[in-house]
Amino acid sequence: YLHMAGSPPQQDLFDAKPALKQHHLQPCPDQLLDVLKKERLAFIDLSKARPKLLGSPYEFSRHGEAGMEISELLPHFAGCADDITLVRSMHTDQFNHAPAQLLLYTGAPRFGGASMGSWVTYGLGSENDNLPGFVVLISGGTDPSGGKSLWGSGFLPSVYQGVQCRTQGDPILFVSDPAGMSREVRRRSLDALQQLNEAEYDRLHDPETRTRISQYELAFRMQMSVPEVMDMSKEPMHIQKAYGVELGKESFANNCLLARRLIENGVRFVQLFDWGWDFHGTREDSGIADGLKEKCATMDRPVAALVKDLRRRGLLDDTLIVWGGEFGRTPFREGRTAKSQILGRDHYPDCFTMWMAGGGVKGGFDYGATDELGFGVVENPVHVHDLQATILHLLGFDHTRLTYRFQGRDYRL
Repeated sequence: YLHMAGSPPQQDLFDAKPALKQHHLQPCPDQLLDVLKKERLAFIDLSKARPKLLGSPYEFSRHGEAGMEISELLPHFAGCADDITLVRSMHTDQFNHAPAQLLLYTGAPRFGGASMGSWVTYGLGSENDNLPGFVVLISGGTDPSGGKSLWGSGFLPSVYQGVQCRTQGDPILFVSDPAGMSREVRRRSLDALQQLNEAEYDRLHDPETRTRISQYELAFRMQMSVPEVMDMSKEPMHIQKAYGVELGKESFANNCLLARRLIENGVRFVQLFDWGWDFHGTREDSGIADGLKEKCATMDRPVAALVKDLRRRGLLDDTLIVWGGEFGRTPFREGRTAKSQILGRDHYPDCFTMWMAGGGVKGGFDYGATDELGFGVVENPVHVHDLQATILHLLGFDHTRLTYRFQGRDYRL
């Protein structure tokens, strides 16, 4: 799952709107303004000013056998058009980052739920006893707005929570042996801890005690296996160049290559969060004219390389890739000051675009549509809950039967 934290503007990447470009910087039409006044937007006060329509400064062209329209900002990814299903009719209930991310990953906009990766790992287990079943990789300099709850296990046993790995220093914090402690001493220490934990379990029968035992054992095994899997220097140079890898640095490109290495080593669910896709246009480096172009340059090549690499290795048909943000961006300009000439877009829950590849989805397939100005979904609406049900279906689940009893009721994603 490749999450562009902050949400990229669909009108500039995947949902071409010639009519919007034709009416660029013209006042928003009356009939649409009346509809928008009934909604809440993050930063635009419609009662004080009439927003101006904002056409994309980028050109679109058709790619693949189906002629899928993709922005000039994604030249490498355009070569993957025949591998993806493009869903242009997504919509959500939330217009701020953290609640929207929580809804997307836990099924509710509040803290406390189990994350999608935890549900999948709970349902499928892991294929590698020496690696976590659910791994999280972060780029962009900070965690997403929803925080670590986006890969937390919530009410599920904590053995199913995501394990965050780093691309600099130790891959996992505190997993290395302390200075002066040999592996033999660590083994004896864990054996002693296990005896104490078993005694506690016999006394209290708390299932979290069993989880603690298994996590200590997994951490011991991970000391040998994780550094091996996370060592990208073992990849051929042409693969490193294809992804745009920079050894020793934290980057989205590095995380895409690590994701492939983790998947082929049996990790069940890999979650990539890339922060920095919140293009309001309040300063030069945050607008869609410059900021988006620079950000796409860091994402386009590695995503294309990941899709093609999995295809070449025969892994794509059995691996589902999901790409997207937590909501969409407005089809009109966000100018927080009257003199601002920077082009930006506000948060917009009514429509946005995501795509999926591999894992049983149709390649070269467009699903859903928005109106000519991009204000709303007009064909095949897909709510966040529909997306969750679809992902679980593609992984082999009936989403109504993948449940866990907590506080007297059966919960599901």
